[in-house]
Parts: sequence; C-alpha cells; structure tokens
Amino acid sequence: MLGRAVSAGDAGGGLLTLIERTFRERIVLVGVVFPWTAPHAVDDGLDELELLVDTAGADVVARSVQRRDAPDPATFIGKGKVEELHRLSELVDADTVVFDDELTPAQQRNLESVLRRTAIDRTAVILDIFAQNARSKEGKAQVELALLRYRLPRLRGRGRAFSQQAGGIGTRGPGETKLEVDRRRLLGRMARLETELRHVAATRQTQARGRHRGRHRTVSLVGYTNAGKSTLLNRLTDAGVTVEDRLFSTLDPRTRQLQMSGGETVLLTDTVGFVRKLPHQLVEAFRSTLEVVSQAELLLHVVDGSAQDHPAQIAAVREVLADIDAADVPELVVVNKIDRGAGARLAASAIPGAVSVSARTGEGVQDLLRSAAARLRSADRVVALVVPHARGDVLAAVHREGAVVSELADGDVTRLRVVLDDVGRARFREFETAQ
Repeated sequence: MLGRAVSAGDAGGGLLTLIERTFRERIVLVGVVFPWTAPHAVDDGLDELELLVDTAGADVVARSVQRRDAPDPATFIGKGKVEELHRLSELVDADTVVFDDELTPAQQRNLESVLRRTAIDRTAVILDIFAQNARSKEGKAQVELALLRYRLPRLRGRGRAFSQQAGGIGTRGPGETKLEVDRRRLLGRMARLETELRHVAATRQTQARGRHRGRHRTVSLVGYTNAGKSTLLNRLTDAGVTVEDRLFSTLDPRTRQLQMSGGETVLLTDTVGFVRKLPHQLVEAFRSTLEVVSQAELLLHVVDGSAQDHPAQIAAVREVLADIDAADVPELVVVNKIDRGAGARLAASAIPGAVSVSARTGEGVQDLLRSAAARLRSADRVVALVVPHARGDVLAAVHREGAVVSELADGDVTRLRVVLDDVGRARFREFETAQ
C-alpha cells in the first residue's frame, strides 16, 4: 500500500519509542476541458481515475477542473492554475497531484518545482497498478519494460531528485532503481528485456501452431477492466481462478478448455483488461501476450452492462484491438452483470447481436455457448467428399473432424457433405469433389 511513515514518541514513559504508522497517500486529481472534449468526458475520466488511484492504494482528497483552448507547453494548465493548484494541495495536505492527461517530462518537472510535491499523470498510475499485480516472470518483465520506456525520457536533469522523493504512485515497482543509473545501462536493460520477451513470444507461437495442428479452436475473452471476464471464465470452465473486484486483477493470460453446446472443445483464454487511454508503453510491452487475441478465431467482448458509460468502454476496447491488429477478428458482444438491474438488460438490447448474461448467477450462459458455437461454425464451409468404402479410416476421421450434413452409399464409394474448417479441408482435399 502507498503511504507515509509517521514517527511518534511515547513521552509518558520517558522513553522515546518510534511507532511507524502507514497512511494512504493523499491525491489531488486534475482534469482539463478542451474545445474538442466530449460532454461529460472529463467527469467520467476523473471518476475512473479515482478508481485507478484507489486500486493503487491511495485516497483522492480533492479535484480540480480547468477549461483551456489548448495545453500550456510549460505546465499543461498554465501558470495561474498551477499556483491555484499549489494552494489547494497545501490546504488538503496532498502528497501527489495526478493529471488525467499525459504530461511531457518538461511539464512534469515544471509542475513539481511549483507544486513542491510529486506530479504524475494517468499513465504513471496505471503502470504502478501493473507493477503491483504482475506475478509471472513474463508479466514482471513486460511491466518492467513498460516502466523503463516511460521513465527513460524523464531521467534527464532529474539526477538524484528521484531518490529524494518518498515512495508513492509512479515511483515504485520493477525497474525503479534504474532511475538513478546512466542512460547507457538503462538502454542495456531494456534491450535484454526485449530479447527475453521475443523468446517468450517465439515459444508462444510454437504452442499456438501445436494447438492449430491439434484442431483446437481458439476463443479469447476481451473487454474493459473489471467487466467480469475472469468470473465468466470460471463460470464457463470451472477454472477456479481468483476473482477480485478491482481493476487489472488479471495480467497474465489464462487458458482453459471449454465444451461448446455441440460437444466440440475449444480453448478459452482470459486476457488483461483494457482501459481508456491505455499507455502505449503497456500495449507495446504486452504485445506478445496480446497476440493470443489477434490469433483467436472468435472474441467474446465482455461488457459491464451496469456501467453508465459502457458505450465509451466498448469504443476504448475496440481502439486497443485495432492497435494490436485484432480489429478484424470476429466479435461476439457479451453484456455481463444483468443481475444488477434493468439498466444492464437495456444495455444488452441496444447492442445488435449481443448476448446478455450474468457470470455471477449463470443466467444466459447457455445462450452464450449456443451463439459462440454458431459464430465459430459460420467460418466453416460445407464440402462434398467422395470416399471409397475401402477407406474406412478416412470415413471415421471425417465424422470426427466435421459435422456430416448428408451421407449416401453409392456403389463402392460413400458420398458425403460435411462442414469442415480450413484444417479439415486441407486434410481431406484428395477426396473433395464438386457439389
């Protein structure tokens, strides 16, 4: 947990006793309304930023919103507003000021010199949460690389200043000691991490090819953070993964087998949740992990139907999907949390083709399985095959690999019409004939 250490003396006993008590960091949030800003976007952004700050282990004690025609190059909000923000921070005894928009390194340094306290942006908060939640070796390497990419341009001119600041959001996690080393060593560490992650990506691609040869269909759960993807994974597969009501509780992908309504088995993968203004450093660092999304045959886009701004969340998820080359993967929208009221059901009815479920109670799950199976089969094609009776092994394989639409014995051959995917069509190509 983020915090400040406070020492207290036991004067009554005559012996000075130091008692360290931990307090959550006190945060002031800052949002800016520009002419191009959508209505309510700043308020929604600050509401979400407050949730992020809480997840990081700190408390929001004040907010400040300003209107500007354009960002100030030196301080983002202008000299007068910075001085006003300094007075507010002093009044509420804030430790850190967090901006909902990304700050340049120069703006961050200028703000801190006037505010006399740490000034960071939304990106630093998200990176901090990822640093706390990373568990696997790969996840820790990805987070460290993202942190180093973010901090590298902020090293210039800071020198020992970083070591003089107390721990807090944006100053901890993997790679924090690299802030006091020279640029050459920092770049060397980044290069080693990139090499390590390339090896992991190569291993993951090998595993994906093995799954493809093994005829396993692949489905990925995607969606906004805390939309209920892990809960749905548990509901569908009895995966038993830990579920927490907090942002970014899942960083490492989890894959489980899922039995579809037609009896076929697919591989279902839970992935990291997305968020508005997801730092590009994270998208790049987690690219190898997110490849499982771009390589999937179907995406189950889980939406929190109880969220008032779910359309903006859907747009944010699709923006990240485009960034990782997954925009063209077939998508089935799954509106979750319909057990939380009529609003969630209304949200589902407003999205064409969406399936409404409650991952917590199981309502609608069978409809989801039927819809997902139908979407997967829609990518298959009916193929006409002529198989000699002497090739009973081929006939048996056809029945295992595809869904037989019709079968007719004709002399010494069997004529079949069967639904096959790309792998199946390639396997039985020598027996294929015109329909």
